[in-house]
Amino acid sequence: MSPAGRPKINNPKNVRLEIRLTKDENRLLEECANKMCVTKTEVIKEGVQLVKAKLDKK
Repeated sequence: MSPAGRPKINNPKNVRLEIRLTKDENRLLEECANKMCVTKTEVIKEGVQLVKAKLDKK
């Protein structure tokens, strides 16, 4: 028998983050996600990459 469950991955997402947003911040996040056809999580992850790139230029 084969083992049940999800296959192992090299870089598991095992860190959970909870944030609090204002209604306006959430609306902006949802608007970005809808326009990009991605999840709000993907928008946040891309935002982190943009900030990191900006910091690396300094």
